[in-house]
Amino acid sequence: MDKIRVLFVIDGLEYGGGERGFAQVAAGLRDRFEVSVASMSGGTFEHELRQFGIKIYPVDMSRQLSLKPVRQIKEIIRNNKIDLVHSQGARTDFFARIAVRMQKPRIRIVSTIQMPVEGYDVGALRKGVYRFFDRFSERYVDRFVTVSEVLKKTLIEKHKIPEGKVVKIYNGIEIEKYRPNGKEVRSQKSEVRREFGLAKDAPVIGAIGRMVWQKGFEYLIESIPTIIETLPQSKILIVGDGPPLRERLEALSKELGVRDNVIFAGFRNDIKEILSAVDLLVVPSLLEGFPMIILEAMAMAKPIVATNIDGITEQITDGVNGILIPPKDPSALAKSVVRVLNDKELARTMGLAAREKVKQEFSVEKMVAKTEKIYLSLLRAN
Repeated sequence: MDKIRVLFVIDGLEYGGGERGFAQVAAGLRDRFEVSVASMSGGTFEHELRQFGIKIYPVDMSRQLSLKPVRQIKEIIRNNKIDLVHSQGARTDFFARIAVRMQKPRIRIVSTIQMPVEGYDVGALRKGVYRFFDRFSERYVDRFVTVSEVLKKTLIEKHKIPEGKVVKIYNGIEIEKYRPNGKEVRSQKSEVRREFGLAKDAPVIGAIGRMVWQKGFEYLIESIPTIIETLPQSKILIVGDGPPLRERLEALSKELGVRDNVIFAGFRNDIKEILSAVDLLVVPSLLEGFPMIILEAMAMAKPIVATNIDGITEQITDGVNGILIPPKDPSALAKSVVRVLNDKELARTMGLAAREKVKQEFSVEKMVAKTEKIYLSLLRAN
């Protein structure tokens, strides 16, 4: 019996949580399905997929108002007798949905929503274009996959998608790759701290993510003066990039007199190693879907201080496996950071509880199995 042929469609311009999730599902299904990917060529996403021997079809999806990607995806579907398409990203979703709509006989399409278009970090005009094309093409989708309960509710209540067409599947983490107490991790911690000139016993606060307004990094910077009043040796290691915002954050840290306490590390692809070197992860976000960085920190048994917002509250239970604070509240952030850094037993127990929750609820195996179940149910209904 021939394998079911699945085509994943994503622009691949960055390598964030969405791209990582797609790579995990594609790799997890490749033994049972014939998996291929249509994406922009080059970059981390393509590199990750090629390690698993997954076929990649280059499609230029950099322009939002172009029918060329639709024609390319349509040809890939036809030439490879694709049975099901799985897309992600507003621009990519539109291209894939129209390409599938043009197929005869009709094939199935699944769309994963990591963040609704309303939350995109783009200008009002561009967001309006995305919203229009998204709403126009939603009717062609057989199943929507959301990465959190709040996103599921958003699609049902605000986008008016029938409840039976929306399935929640949490992002997953490869728990076996994260060994918080292993000899290798201790070595990585030393190497990272050496690289950034961090003392062995200095309290290190990590913050990791793209430098966009949704991440709320300015509130972390504003909390630092209060943190160093109690813990003057503290260092804040900020990993991620985004030139306009980074410049403003650096200027803010100078203005507040804490520039020497902040390290702007830029983009890094060794996040597991970075996490090994920090004592605490801070996630000061204002808007999230279901952040992968929290799952990674949980897998590394790190205590976490994060904002009490939708998505994050499905990962962290306040006082059990992390501390939740109000968004835009530097004072509450500083107070919680100092509390965790001053209480090693609290940090340890929260970290252990976090790792246990990842093992039970947020494994890659669960994510892949639930995705496969959707594919099979749709194809059996053909």
